[in-house]
Amino acid sequence: MLVKTKGIVVSYIRYKESSIIVRIFTRELGLKAYIVNGVRSSNAKTKMGFYQPLTLLDLVVYNKENVGLNRISEVKLGRAYHKIPFDFLRSGIAMFMAEVLSRSVYEGYQNEDLFDFLVEALIVLDDEQAVLSHYPNVFLWGMARYLGFAPDVAAEFFEELREDFTKQMDWGPEMAYLDSLIVEDFAYADKISVQVRRNLLDHLLVFFSKHLDQPAEWKSVKVLRQMMA
Repeated sequence: MLVKTKGIVVSYIRYKESSIIVRIFTRELGLKAYIVNGVRSSNAKTKMGFYQPLTLLDLVVYNKENVGLNRISEVKLGRAYHKIPFDFLRSGIAMFMAEVLSRSVYEGYQNEDLFDFLVEALIVLDDEQAVLSHYPNVFLWGMARYLGFAPDVAAEFFEELREDFTKQMDWGPEMAYLDSLIVEDFAYADKISVQVRRNLLDHLLVFFSKHLDQPAEWKSVKVLRQMMA
């Protein structure tokens, strides 16, 4: 059966001499894996650029039940980025987003609200007026909200976090900062110290790892923390 859908590329791996297996988070079908034959050859009809992480695509795909790898019938660019590929900070944030997405969704997982949030977040990141200093923290909180494990207010978040610490911690500045982010979302533009922003990022990553049951180190965070200066 052919299905028309929109998709966000999560990742790909090389397959044989000129093909790839690409994981795409689609709006209608959730996370799916597709084999794309010959895309790495010099005379390929479809370019590899379509399958870079976080590329927005318009798709017509084959959807067969109980099949591990489906195929793509038609593909075109859903939206071209104007800033993300050419800006070092935006590219670093996008790399971080791709890792978070890859670790948050699983094969067949469908969540249209999460998909719409991701599209909105990518459009914001590509906007010249985006407030990048707060972006990673706002993005993580939004992901937690649409994945269903974010509490309503910052106090509840830090109360849950406190269970993992053996001594009393003073999280006043981080709590006030998170409360502001929850209210203003990507529009938040106040100046916050680098240390408070980094602290909240670390707390959110601990929170994510706990809820996703994935204790492995976040590979893109080291570079991201340096960018948050």
